[in-house]
Amino acid sequence: MPARRSARREFLRTGLSRALALGGLAGLHLRAATASAAGTSGSPATRTLRIGLAADVTSMDPHWNNSGPNNAMALHIFESLVLLDQDARYIPGLATSWRPLDPKVWEIRLRAGVRWHDGTPFTSADVKASLERPARLKGSPGPFTGYTKTFTAIDTPDPLTVRLTTSVANYANIANDLNSVAIVPQKVAQLGQTAFDSGEAMIGTGPFRFVRYARGQEVVLRRNADYWGSAPAWETVTFKILTNNGTRTAALLSGSVDAIESVPSADVARLRRHPDFRLEQAISWRVIFWQMDQWRDASPYITDLAGTPLGRNPFKDVRIRQAVSKALRRDVLCTRLMEGLAVPASSLVSAPIFGHPGTPPDAYDPEGARRLLAAAGYPQGFGLTLHATNNRYLNDSQVAQATAQMLSRIGIRTRVEVMPVASYFSKARAGAFSFQMLGWGSSAGDVALRSILGTPNDKTGYGTWNWGRFSNPELDRLIARSLSTISSPQDREAVAREAVRLANADHAVIPSHSQMATWAMRHGIRYRARTDEWSLAHQFFPA
Repeated sequence: MPARRSARREFLRTGLSRALALGGLAGLHLRAATASAAGTSGSPATRTLRIGLAADVTSMDPHWNNSGPNNAMALHIFESLVLLDQDARYIPGLATSWRPLDPKVWEIRLRAGVRWHDGTPFTSADVKASLERPARLKGSPGPFTGYTKTFTAIDTPDPLTVRLTTSVANYANIANDLNSVAIVPQKVAQLGQTAFDSGEAMIGTGPFRFVRYARGQEVVLRRNADYWGSAPAWETVTFKILTNNGTRTAALLSGSVDAIESVPSADVARLRRHPDFRLEQAISWRVIFWQMDQWRDASPYITDLAGTPLGRNPFKDVRIRQAVSKALRRDVLCTRLMEGLAVPASSLVSAPIFGHPGTPPDAYDPEGARRLLAAAGYPQGFGLTLHATNNRYLNDSQVAQATAQMLSRIGIRTRVEVMPVASYFSKARAGAFSFQMLGWGSSAGDVALRSILGTPNDKTGYGTWNWGRFSNPELDRLIARSLSTISSPQDREAVAREAVRLANADHAVIPSHSQMATWAMRHGIRYRARTDEWSLAHQFFPA
């Protein structure tokens, strides 16, 4: 079919030209680009799958850093007691059931017949060791303690039963917490992060076994022939770390990977039209938002217009936070900069998620924003440095630049500093910034609020990602009330929505947009798009 071949050659030529310019791939030959994308041959059990990832996996330790790329990778080797399906609904994992015995005690029944990759049986002792491990890790850039602090006692009456005592009665969020903590063998739970990154501790129950981890380059896995669930279709899976958009697209076009996640917005339309590739999309649960320093009087990156540090922090004033929200043209950002791969956000959770308040985003109102600045004592504005990642979220660096321009138009003279996610998160967590980008995906509004806006508290695990140190006791009470409402999902959601609306009224964070989760793959492969944006190799299948 000459027309089809001609279309393919033109697409590869123009796509690779742009990718070469963006990614600096001077050594990539056009001959490689036109190689067949038909994939490897053989039966499903002997196939190799190659996936291009958009963000680095910073550690193989499943309890070290609570970030999406790390959590998704961990699920290939390790598993949690409760899993999520493609639509962010809870389903059984290593646990077959979870039920309350009384208001503070939950009984977890474990799946029988599961074995670790070294052949030893999975038992309740492994669960206990895993749930206790996050609290022992020191220096974690994104701790999992928010999911384990509620458990005051962990009992193991028999090898397939765990009983959890909670610090609060009628704890409604048990499934989320059991989903969020990976289970590792008791014998490796005492080891540290380096033991996982080296492979020494990489013994799981999951569908794949660990082969190799090269930070910033690749992760290689091998099919677990003894997996308790459905066997993966692929004997070997290689995840290529391709954080540069041009490089990632070029890898798909050249046939060096079979699928990519986070398809660059500029490539979506052409890939959708091309006969050799297919796209899969879903609205992501991830909301991109701006988090502000709300605890210090003198914040490190806030100045007057002459560049002199201010002695007071404008972001402590709700009027300033509201002005920032009114300055954002979310619709333009989503349609033009994101090229339709985002929708405006009105809260900390996206529209399909439990607890979304059903309210629209703040309207663009630059005049109203200027009036709020003046009323708060900044009629001429002030200076600000905005910080963001440049390799974590879709078009994150461009979003940061566009947001800075919008803020500058209302009088907040804004400059931008971006950096790789590996250094960004540790700095943000340490309070190094004044105004910072963050993305968060959650299965429920009250769960997101607990981590992002709950008053930081080591005893309760609230506020583990509340790096701006926002605090509202009434919001804390609503979060606690929602998380202890087990009368019905409807009753809990009503309280969760009330809590989200209160956070919105306080402008505790400034929601920007929800991403569209988009994958591209060669024909011959199928994947159902996931709300959580995770690329799970065992859910890719030959078409």
